[in-house]
Amino acid sequence: MPGLTGSVVLIPLLLLASMPAWTQASARNTFPPWQHIPPAAGLADSRQVHLGASILQVDVAPGSFDLGIDPIFQHIQTAVSAIVAYYGRFPIGRARILVVPVAGRGGDPQGTTWGDVEGFQGFTRLRIGEHTTQADLNDDWVTTHELVHMTFPSQEREHHWIEEGLATYVEPLARVKTGELKAQKVWSDMVRDMPKGEPQSGDQGLDNTHTWARTYWGGALFCLVADVGIRRQTHNRKGLEDALRGIADAGGTIDQDWTIEKTFDVGDRATGTHVLTTMYAAWKNAPVTVDLDKLWSDLGIQRDGDGVKFVPGAREAAIREAIAGAADAR
Repeated sequence: MPGLTGSVVLIPLLLLASMPAWTQASARNTFPPWQHIPPAAGLADSRQVHLGASILQVDVAPGSFDLGIDPIFQHIQTAVSAIVAYYGRFPIGRARILVVPVAGRGGDPQGTTWGDVEGFQGFTRLRIGEHTTQADLNDDWVTTHELVHMTFPSQEREHHWIEEGLATYVEPLARVKTGELKAQKVWSDMVRDMPKGEPQSGDQGLDNTHTWARTYWGGALFCLVADVGIRRQTHNRKGLEDALRGIADAGGTIDQDWTIEKTFDVGDRATGTHVLTTMYAAWKNAPVTVDLDKLWSDLGIQRDGDGVKFVPGAREAAIREAIAGAADAR
């Protein structure tokens, strides 16, 4: 797999009785106490991905897939590759993914991630339908999105927007780095979707307005503006990924409960700027709007039918290229 620098070890296990039903948890760092992870003897399969000093354990609960198990593991490896490409390493020392087959279902996987679960710094449960196709896996963004959650410290509920917004923003950019997505597709999606994150009537800032759009796309918009802002201040030498690497390198992963102030301070120190803390002070309690048309123009992004095209020689085209890597040429 592109960008994956590790080995995979297969540990065959017996297929035993079904595991308990699962439900969605509302807080990423709170694993419901009644949901016990099945022991090794209750799994259909288990493999380990060794990534430097990190180990990712991938387990499969009893059930079946029309595709078989190997394509599921390969898909997870692709998501891991994207995380390694964006962060420069797999930031979690010991992580686990539990794949739960869902009988009678197809389509995209569903995922939930928690921190500090039974000895694992990060734990993701992926529910994948037995009739899921290879095309479904190829289009899936959920697996990478959930792994991004592992790389960031757990926040208070009013700051859920940065957890979801960050994963929404980073996931496609990480997949560009491995060649899974093209930059033009990612920018086209941003031009289409970032307006969803703008404040609406009655908005009271990201810490106080917890709609779906402001949580996911408002958070993603914050990340985009921060990324561009960091690159402007550092003459494109650093970006948001450097802030996120600095946070992870300082131990700020999902098993840790950090305040948002500490998180952004650590990120700013990694870039030598005050972009994150200054933006947070402005955005947390007030409806800050972004002139997206000007931003796209500065970056050299122009709407073109249902997609976008890049404008040669745009003032900040180099920032656009730095954010999405060399994939602009594809």
